[in-house]
Formats: sequence, C-alpha cells, structure tokens
Amino acid sequence: MKIHNPFRVALVATLGVGVGLLLIGAVQTLSTILLYVGTALFLSLGLDPIISWLERRKLPRWAAVLIAILGVLGVFAGIILIVVPVIVNQVAQLIATIDDLIQQSGWDSIVENARTWLEQQFPALNIDLAWSYVEQWWSTLDFGSLSTTIGNGILQVGGAVIAGFGGAFIVLILTIYFTASTPSLKAAVYQLVPASKRARFIDLAEQITASVGYYVIGQLSLGVINGILSFIFLSIIQAPFPAVLAVIAFFFSLIPLVGTLTGSTIIVLTCLIPGLSDNGNAWWIAAIYYLVYMQIEAYIISPRIMNRAVSIPGAVVVIAALAGGSLLGLLGALVAIPVAASILIIYRQVLIPRQNER
Repeated sequence: MKIHNPFRVALVATLGVGVGLLLIGAVQTLSTILLYVGTALFLSLGLDPIISWLERRKLPRWAAVLIAILGVLGVFAGIILIVVPVIVNQVAQLIATIDDLIQQSGWDSIVENARTWLEQQFPALNIDLAWSYVEQWWSTLDFGSLSTTIGNGILQVGGAVIAGFGGAFIVLILTIYFTASTPSLKAAVYQLVPASKRARFIDLAEQITASVGYYVIGQLSLGVINGILSFIFLSIIQAPFPAVLAVIAFFFSLIPLVGTLTGSTIIVLTCLIPGLSDNGNAWWIAAIYYLVYMQIEAYIISPRIMNRAVSIPGAVVVIAALAGGSLLGLLGALVAIPVAASILIIYRQVLIPRQNER
C-alpha cells in the first residue's frame, strides 16, 4: 500500500500513542478513586435486591431506599462504636503481651523450655556448643535499628488504618448516592441503546445486576456466619482476643475460595503463640473446628446461599477468582465471580442463540 503523506500518518500515529499513554497515566493516577467508585457500585448493587424485596412488601421506593440506607449507616456506626473499641483494647493487650514476652524474664523461661526439649529430642546433640553459636549470633543483632524499624512499622500501620477508615467513609457516601439513584442511572444507560434492541438489553442488564446483588448478599452472609460462630467458639475455648479473631474471620470469608482457609490459618497460628491463651489446647481445638467448619461451609452453607446468586462451573470460579485477584487484588477477587457469571449470561443468551440462527 502506497502512503501518500507519510508525515501526516506518522503524526497521527504519534498523537494516538500519546493519547493512549495519557489515558493509561490518568487511570493509574485515579486508581484509588476508581477503586472507591467500583466498590461503591458493587455494594449498591448488593443493596438493590433488598430494596426490591421491600418494594414487593408494598413499600414505596423512597421508603425502601431509606430503610436500606439507614441499615447501612447502622452497621457502619455499630462497627465504629462497638467493634472498634473492643478491637483496639484487645490489640493493646496483644502488644502488651508481646512486650512481656520479649523481656529478659520472659525469654529465660522460653529458652529453658527450648533447651529441655532439644535435650529430650536430640540426646546426641551438644546443646552447649549449639547454644553458644546462637548466643553469638544474638549478640550481633542491632536492637536499636530493630526498635526504630518496629516503631516506623507501627506508624505506617496506624496511617494505613486511618486511611482505610477515610476510604471506607468515602465508599459509604458513594454507596448511599448510588443506591438512591440506581433507577435513574440505569435509565440513563438504557437510553444509550437503540430502541429496537433496548428491551433485550434491559432484560440482560437486569439479570446481570440481580446476579451481582445476590452474590454480594451471599458473600456477606457467609462472612457474618463465620464471624459470629468464630466469636462464640473462640470465647468458649478461651482463645486469645476472640473479637479481633472474629473480625479476621469475617473479612477473610469475603474472599472467594481461599479466604476462609487463610483466615482460619491466621487464627490457629495466633492461638499457638505462647502466653497469649489461657487454654494451652486452644490452637488444636480451633484447628479441628475450622477444618470441620470449612467442610460444612463448602458443601452445605455456601451452595445453599450462592445457588441463587451465581450458577457457574467450579473451574470457572477458580480461574475467575485467580485472575481477578492478580489484576485488582482483593476487590478483583470479590468482583471476579459475578463478572464471570455475567459473561456466562451473555454467552448463553446472546452468543449461543445467534450461532444457532446461522
């Protein structure tokens, strides 16, 4: 093909590449804001089935939206006023306990127990020689810089917590706005579709948004069940800091596939730390409990809750969750499954019928 004006072609191509790079840079700069908006949209779609259920109970739209928003505000206020003080108190106890462990008197008993165990398990080992090497290595550690590093880490964690609460507040405000204006937002999007295809598009869009909404409700239900049961069980077995561990169980249960396993592992390892638990057997009792719970959740609770939300093959669930987590982290793992369900809806109801018509 002969190019009549190479300069103009090169200029247009250069401008196109520049615009593309500018858009990529803008998306990267606005990534946090886009994350807030995406999370708020996701949560507002989760509230939509609740509003629809209230409307079917003869409530007007404004009253259903008001009840849903008040419920969200109540949950947010409950977390701030009830859960956060308990967690802060128990985290302070955890820090104090760890501080006691690193004192010399605490280390003496730990060291003596370690020496006794090594002598029993390895009678042929020269414990004194091995311990001299350990003490020599210990003397080379720079605890001044270690303390500075720990202090900086605590400050960074504190800053991250404050930023997290600020982000949660922004997401809350956006969720309220999107929930109140969902019909108008949908109507504005539907007007962009040609009138001849609008009815079909509305039908598919309503199926997709309903699938996302039911998925959000189902995942939150799994998290609430795991959090409440964890708090009750961990309190019974006298595990350390049951409120903190219950919150960990709740948030990790929101992550598909590996969330419950990861949260359970963290809880069991916390129970295993010496001096934290009044019950020395708490860690293996918790391990047995979570092994049983994960089976019940996988085969009884989760199928009953999620069948109405998304109906997709297990292999697609695994691939979608892994891909979403790799691309967008936690939010990607959360939205990957409803996105996969939406793609399957389009595949089954649009692509397959078109192929059969040819």
